[in-house]
Parts: sequence; C-alpha cells; structure tokens
Amino acid sequence: MRDDRARLEDIRDAIAEIEKRAAHECEDLERDEMLRVWVLYHLQIIGEACRGLSEEFRDRHPEDIWSSAISFRNVLVHQYFGIDIEAVWQVIARDLPALRPLVERILIEELA
Repeated sequence: MRDDRARLEDIRDAIAEIEKRAAHECEDLERDEMLRVWVLYHLQIIGEACRGLSEEFRDRHPEDIWSSAISFRNVLVHQYFGIDIEAVWQVIARDLPALRPLVERILIEELA
C-alpha cells in the first residue's frame, strides 16, 4: 500500500507535469484537446492521491485543499462530458500554486 509520502510525491509530480505543459490562458484548454486531456488526467491523479492520504495525516494537516481536490476529482470523473473548462482553469491558476508549496513543505519538514 502506498504511504502518505508516496501520495504527496504523486501530487507534487502531477502539479509539475501540469505546470510544464499548462496553458497560458483558459482558451488554450478550450482549443487544444490533447492539452485538456493531459491536464484533466493529472488533476485526477492529484484528487486520487489526496483521497488516499491517511486519516492521521489529514488530522495533522486539516487544510481544506485536500477535500477540495477530492471533490474536484469526483466532478472530473463523473461529469466528464459536462466539465466546466473555466473551473479547470481556476484550479490551475489559483489552487495548484497554493498546493505545490504546501506539499513541498510537508515533504521536507515532516516526511523527510
């Protein structure tokens, strides 16, 4: 079974992949199906990894971002053909830049 460290590394790596290829604006996601699928796949990885974080970990780190990522993953998986690209863009522009340093800090400080 994967531990919290491995799941945090999955989150960190998925964020890095999105940042490497991320669109410069929302319209890029609307125009480029391959980019959109790439981003959605990695957002699903992030949500699934957050879902797998242990209860003990989430008790020590009660940030809302874990449950938000899980909820967003559920929307992506279950509403695939009705996904709001603007909402995806907001996650890329607003949420991932907040999540990345949190994950990196926890990996360094707590799980090193």
